[in-house]
Amino acid sequence: MSRKSVHRKQRKPILESKFHNPILSKFIRGLMISGKLSTAEKIVYDALQAVEDKVKQSGLEVFLQALDNVRPLVKVKARRVGGSTYQIPIEVSDEAGWSLAMRWVSTAARGKKGSSMEERLTREILEAFEKRGDAFRKKEETHKMAEANRAFAHYRV
Repeated sequence: MSRKSVHRKQRKPILESKFHNPILSKFIRGLMISGKLSTAEKIVYDALQAVEDKVKQSGLEVFLQALDNVRPLVKVKARRVGGSTYQIPIEVSDEAGWSLAMRWVSTAARGKKGSSMEERLTREILEAFEKRGDAFRKKEETHKMAEANRAFAHYRV
C-alpha cells in the first residue's frame, strides 16, 4: 500500500440544464438510479417547482438553504487506540459537508413511502428548510455524537 499522498485536480462539475448550479447538478446525479439522468432531473425540477409554489420563494434558493441547514460541521470517525475504539470528532470540509447533506436529504426522501418521489423530495426539502425532518435530525445526531466524544479529540489523526 502506497503511503504517498496523491494530488488530484478538482474536476469541473457538469452543470444541469435549467439553473446551471453545480450543487444542484451534483444532487441530481446523486439521486439518479440506473443512469436515468432525465428521470432524476424531472423529479428534482418538479420538486423545486412544488416547493416554489408552496413557499412563494425561488425553489433553488429554498433548496440551497435547506441543504445548508442540513450540512454538518463536524462528524465522528472511529479510531483504534490501544485495544479500544474511540469515536473522534473531526471537522468536515465544505465539499464533504455538502455531499453529506445531499446524501441525507435524498436518503430521507427515499425512506418515506406512500407517494411519488417528487412529493417525498418536496416534503423533505421543505422540512429541511424549516429545520426539522429526518435529514436535519441526522445532522443533529451527528453533532451530538461529536459533542459527546469531544474528550477524545486529542486522538485526532
